[in-house]
This record gives sequence, C-alpha cells and structure tokens, in this order.
Amino acid sequence: MTHVPHVAATNDADWRELGAELDRWEEAGTVARLWWRDDDAVAPTPQLGRLLAIAGGTPLALAAVPADATAALARALDPYPEVAVLHHGWCHANRAGSGKKSEYPAERHAVDVADELDEGRQRMRMLFGARALPVFVPPWNRFAARFVPLLLEAGFTVLSQMAPREGRPFATAERIRSIDVHVDPVDWRRGCGFVGEEPALRRLIEALRRERGGRRDPVGVLTHHLVMDAAGEGFMARLADAVRAHPAAVWADMRALPPQSPVVAL
Repeated sequence: MTHVPHVAATNDADWRELGAELDRWEEAGTVARLWWRDDDAVAPTPQLGRLLAIAGGTPLALAAVPADATAALARALDPYPEVAVLHHGWCHANRAGSGKKSEYPAERHAVDVADELDEGRQRMRMLFGARALPVFVPPWNRFAARFVPLLLEAGFTVLSQMAPREGRPFATAERIRSIDVHVDPVDWRRGCGFVGEEPALRRLIEALRRERGGRRDPVGVLTHHLVMDAAGEGFMARLADAVRAHPAAVWADMRALPPQSPVVAL
C-alpha cells in the first residue's frame, strides 16, 4: 500500500487566505481552474507511486522524458486514466555552451532539434498512445524562439513553460499556444526541499488573483516527484483536498483545457 502523508496545519492563516481568494471567485460567479504538472518521469518509482496516491484521482499531466521513458512506465499508468502524458524535451540534457541550462538553446543546429522533436513525438505515441498529448515541456522551461516552427512541423500544438514570461509572441508561431505553470514549490537553490507553505501559497494566491482580474486562464502547479520531500508531499496532499472541497475551484484535466495566448520568448 502506498503511503499518503499525514497533512498537518502548520499555518492555517495562509490556508484561510487561499480560501478567501477562492471565495472571491465564487462571489464573481466563476470557477478557478487549476492544473497539475509533474516533470521528469521515466519509469515507475516509489516516488511516482506516492505522487499518484497523493493526487487521489486528481487530473495529472505527467511530463516524461522521451529518450528514457520505459514501457514499464506506460504499464504503471494503466490504472490511472486521469493521467495525461506530455513530452519533456528529448533526453533532458543541457546543451547550452554557457549561461542558464537549456536543452534547446539558440546555438543548436535546427536539423538536430527537428530530428529530436520528430523522434520524441513518435516514441511517446508508441509508448503511451492517445495519452501522449501534443504538448511540449522543455527542460528547465527554456526553448529558443527560432525553433518554435519546428514544434509545428513535429505535430505539437502547445508549449508549456513557467509563467509569467517576458517578450512578445513569436511571429512565426500563430498556431503554437501556451498552457503554463505558475507555482513550483521546490527550493532549487537550497537543497531541493520544499520551499515552505507561506511562499508556496503566496505564489499560488498571487497567480489566482491575477487571473481573477484578467483572462481567468488556468493556474498551473508544478511538482517534481523524484525530489519531492515529505513536507512537499504533505503540502500537495492538502492543496489537492482544498481545491476539491471549494465550490469555486476545480482541478482541470489538461485534455480539456483551452490553449491560451500565443507563446512568447523567454
């Protein structure tokens, strides 16, 4: 039996603030749509098992690495029809000669990128069938603008990165749209543990507030099951319950989400 962490109320004031924000959505006569993306899947692991148990039937978009994804992973997902699979780069390798990590920096040769995108799409469809959505998640949430037309050629329709993004929409990518994540609860700079309830909820509430006053696009929460510690698991378990319990919030299935605005360069 997979262990689901006990969720303790370490700071109920922060959770009440989340409830108050969702109350405002209800007062406005609308529903906040949240979606859950988890990155770096390659095989069934105890960490993935805990993630699926925590989700408890919540729709989940699992970003898998095409070059390393296994048939065992596909079989492990068979009991979970609520799990969609996204394309997470090709082999999650840093190809940047300098600066921030990226598998798709601008200096790469376009032919190599095109080959990876095409082979990745074919491999993912072979492994996961219709569960593999035409959604591309670049490792480290970075993808050079010059390669966006190659996504179209490989059959992708959506690019999912980290919001908010800066820059203008790609002029050559009218048919590539965005469905982004807004909150990453991992503290990558200090040991990859949970960043803490207060900062994680603050980011989530700020994203919900922006959308309530704007387009009301879905708000994405990003996890990484391979590095999620007990505190992070507890937070996600409580968040999953909190969203399910509120009448003005819903966990949305990525397969039912409408694409958002045209993608922009990072």
